[in-house]
Amino acid sequence: MRTILAAVIGFVLWTVLWLGSNALLSVLTPTSFREDGSTDSTLLIAVILLLSLLFSLIAGAVAARVTRGSATAALWTLGVALLAVGIFVQLQYWALFPLWYNLLFLILLIPGVFAGARLAHAADT
Repeated sequence: MRTILAAVIGFVLWTVLWLGSNALLSVLTPTSFREDGSTDSTLLIAVILLLSLLFSLIAGAVAARVTRGSATAALWTLGVALLAVGIFVQLQYWALFPLWYNLLFLILLIPGVFAGARLAHAADT
């Protein structure tokens, strides 16, 4: 039960952080985004990518704490769920962003989740 709960909490947390940060970025830098959500700013794209990685770290750390022990199944469940939804969403925006962004966004999701869990574990010891 904790495995499912950890994965769900991590997924919801990542999603809330992602949507919130995108809304905040559009308010803070309104002229940086086009109506379709794209931008020409490489710096802004890099910031968005780093935020995705940060949110993966946070989600992984929280999921690991919720399980209070062996979090491997929860982390894989969380990571695969994030990747599946990420692929679906990225396919919709594929042509709007550079290839390096699309690939790195997807590639970093699962390792970010596991790295966040390791950081949480290291903080406990």
